Amino acid sequence: MHLESARLTFRPVRHSDVEDLYRIYGDPATNTFNPAGPYPSLTYTQAVLERWIAQWARDGFGQMAIATRLNPHRIIGFAGLSVREFDGETVNNLGYRFATEAWGQGFATEASLRLTRFGFEELKLKKISAAVRENHLDSLKVLEKSGLRRSGKVTDVKDAPASLVFTITSDQWFERPV
Repeated sequence: MHLESARLTFRPVRHSDVEDLYRIYGDPATNTFNPAGPYPSLTYTQAVLERWIAQWARDGFGQMAIATRLNPHRIIGFAGLSVREFDGETVNNLGYRFATEAWGQGFATEASLRLTRFGFEELKLKKISAAVRENHLDSLKVLEKSGLRRSGKVTDVKDAPASLVFTITSDQWFERPV
């Protein structure tokens, strides 16, 4: 399964993505607002990738590798919908992370909008949420541009301040101005 947006291509993660995943998630710069910090090793990254691949098999959706349509062989980020638990509630979580070379070009907003549309229009999800650090202003803007609105807080990283939770329902998605 592949998705496209105006400038991006999306495909489910696969085992061969491990080095790109580590390049992006192991970079301290991409973890500036992540209290859990960068991925510590390729071995750790491989274990995460295995969980992501298992989610695809279990749920029929999950994390996707993202490239530009102009350069479809160079992964610039990962984003997707995952099933997570926020303070005892199971949610469909929207998440994304891009290589620093892709920052400032609107790719996170484009990916977030495409994945939200996929979640509601193709997967028929009822609600999508995202957790974001209160001081991560760029990510707050991405979620707002994607139609998600602040709906609470969640403790998503042990011994760290709570994250803000942003949510959109399928009704809100279909009623939004386009």
